Amino acid sequence: MKYTTNHKALALTLLSCMATAFSSAQEIKADSTQTTVPVNHVVLTDSLQTTAVKTIDTVKPFQSRKIDGVAAVVGDYIILDSDIDKTMLELKASGASLQGVTKCQIFGKMLEDKLYAHHAIQDSIEVADAEIRSSVDYQLQQMMAQSGKSMKDLVAFYDRSSEKELRDEMFEINMSQKLASEMQKKIVEEIEVTPEEVREFFNKIPEDDRPTFGTELKVSQIVIEPEVSEESKQKAINQLKQFKADVQDNGASFRSKVVLYTDDKASVPNGGLYTLNRKEPRMVKEFREAAFSLQEGEISEPFETDFGFHIVYLEKIRGQEYDVRHILLIPEVSQSAIKQAQDGINEIKALIEAGDISFEDAARERSDEKETRSEGGFLINPETQDYKFELTKMDPELYGQIQGLKEGDISKVITEADRTGRVKFKIMRVTDRVDEHVADYSKDYLKIKELALNEKRFKAIEKWQDEKIIDTYIKINGEHRNCDFSGNWLKQN
Repeated sequence: MKYTTNHKALALTLLSCMATAFSSAQEIKADSTQTTVPVNHVVLTDSLQTTAVKTIDTVKPFQSRKIDGVAAVVGDYIILDSDIDKTMLELKASGASLQGVTKCQIFGKMLEDKLYAHHAIQDSIEVADAEIRSSVDYQLQQMMAQSGKSMKDLVAFYDRSSEKELRDEMFEINMSQKLASEMQKKIVEEIEVTPEEVREFFNKIPEDDRPTFGTELKVSQIVIEPEVSEESKQKAINQLKQFKADVQDNGASFRSKVVLYTDDKASVPNGGLYTLNRKEPRMVKEFREAAFSLQEGEISEPFETDFGFHIVYLEKIRGQEYDVRHILLIPEVSQSAIKQAQDGINEIKALIEAGDISFEDAARERSDEKETRSEGGFLINPETQDYKFELTKMDPELYGQIQGLKEGDISKVITEADRTGRVKFKIMRVTDRVDEHVADYSKDYLKIKELALNEKRFKAIEKWQDEKIIDTYIKINGEHRNCDFSGNWLKQN
């Protein structure tokens, strides 16, 4: 099993982390004592081994000095020496652990990505420019929100001359990564495993190497939310109508209204701006419908979502992309409504513990949480799409809430506030607990099937890669030829 899991750990780690690496594959600069070298002054040697420039010196007037080197050429792509170093630095900056990871392994992963991207283009795999631009917009918004930096700060931080340059470089990196991802999907899209293949896969694993599956359990909950009065709802609606009129009739700034009044505090740094794409659902349905129904410069009427009441201002339409700003108001909840919700959850807990109603039936009849109510209160694992959670992989917040619960026990009443500050009350339960154990074919068939499928996919990708390396123009230069590659990048056999 080690060859199934450990062999892929590096690739998976780098693939996820490199999505945040925004280095340019074409930036060539001198050291700190030399000015930046203009691109049209760069000379590539015939061997593609170095990039050099002639500089004037009063003692040695025509001495060449190495600025950067071409580490490799893969099809239509070039990897510079500096790209490898910058990738390692940016992986560290993004929080990735590089303990035990060598420079050669980073380089090998970059070679693979360029091979996939090159053949994605050869196979006419199309990725919409609008999709990549939307991804870049979202990344920049997240970077500004998380760091507190402005766009100007980001441009300076990444040492770019303008926002356009930063966006262009991020576009190229995202496009290359998306092409590589789509190529890998195409390679494995039709691969399946039969029950016999699953059995053979499991039987060939030595008993000492069989995987250990962590403790698993199911988690269910009942949620009661304080009821918002119609008076509070109408107050929020009237206030949003007033904002709209002030912008339209008096020339007030929508962005200023966002900063002063919105309850979506995460959006305040960028003035409530979100970029939506018609082909990629983002935001709740009601929000998308309101945004896509507007013309540029229009402001919607107030509308309700699960988060509260909104108005949306459509700032710009760019093909399938819509730049919108919004103001969210969350209606105030009275203390009497909060007290009523507390009493309600305590009553439900007492009924369940007395045996008057089952947890599942109480969830279906009384819970205010739409996502779990129809499931009898059971939470769905977002990674596996089933009810089981592995304890060691559970979200830390969820783990903290169920920690210490025994099989079938009902938790104390938990008071919880969502990201908008709205309070709700819930009780939780743990069931169907299975302690940590070595893989058992009959009990863990679905997990073993997934491992077998991944193994078959991995072999298909290896086979494809071996074949394409032979068919593709690849040049590895200088010291990089000394790397112990897992693939036949040097075409030695």
